[in-house]
Parts: sequence; structure tokens; C-alpha cells
Amino acid sequence: MILGLTLLYVGAVLFVNGIWLLGKISDKEISVINILVGTLSFLTALYLIFHDPGNLSSISAGAFTILFAFTYLWVGANQLLKVDGTGLGWFCLFVSITAAIVGINSISSLSADFSLWNTFNWFAWSLLWFCFFTLLALSKNIQKSVAFYSIFCAVFTGWIPGIMILQKMITV
Repeated sequence: MILGLTLLYVGAVLFVNGIWLLGKISDKEISVINILVGTLSFLTALYLIFHDPGNLSSISAGAFTILFAFTYLWVGANQLLKVDGTGLGWFCLFVSITAAIVGINSISSLSADFSLWNTFNWFAWSLLWFCFFTLLALSKNIQKSVAFYSIFCAVFTGWIPGIMILQKMITV
């Protein structure tokens, strides 16, 4: 259930960030949801890491969750501080490469259940964070495309799976 909770709010933040990238939300206003979801994800990650310190898969999930939690916190801080996000862009490259590695490693456990969605998720997020890197660190003019892809990822990697897990329509 903790995964469903996290994914629901990840879906929300990616959706709203996509709308923000389309210029429909102000910079200061977008910081609120990023800080909320970043904090929620960070606390969830700490719980995963320290609740059962002998559980290696829980520690791994917590470690990877912190990568994304820190991204949302950094976006929120950047908007409050009015900085350009270049440093965040380079961090996004690190997240993108890490997500790709996790995606590649998850291929070995593919089946027609949750693991298929999980593998798709890692590759979708790897591409999204690579887009953030390209937009922020390399200053490429791809904001509109990144906005639409963020909304796509929000719906299909966060929002819908989060609701399905929370409503017990799928089990993980």
C-alpha cells in the first residue's frame, strides 16, 4: 500500500509539473506540491530503509525513492530561490542513468504481472529524467515536449497504478 500512496502523489506532482512547464502555473506556486511530494517520498524512503534494516529489497526501494524525492525537493527549492536549475539538470542525468540500470536489471524478472509495469516504469522515468537533464543542464528548447511527456508519465506511471494499488485492483 505504501507504493500506491507514493505513486498517487508522484502522479500528481508530475501532472502539475507538466502543466507548469506549459506555462499554466507560476513558479512560486509549483514549489508547494514539489515540496509536499518530495517530503512525503523522502519520509517513505526513510521508513523503507530503517523499518526493517535487514530487508535488502526494502533498502533498495528506499534508496531509489530518495533519488526522486530529492528531485522534487530541489525543484521546489529552485522555484523559491529563483535559480535556473542547471545543477538539478545534472542531478537528473545521474537519476536517469540509475533508473536505466534498474530497468535493465528488472528485465530478468519479467512476467505478465506487476514486474512488467515496473520495468516499463523504470525506462519511462529514465527517459523523463533524461529529458529534464536536456532541458535544464543543456538548455535545449524542448519544454513543451517535456511537459507533455511529464503528463503522460504522471498518468501511466503514477496516477493510474497508484489508484489501482490503493483500491486493491492489483497487488504488488
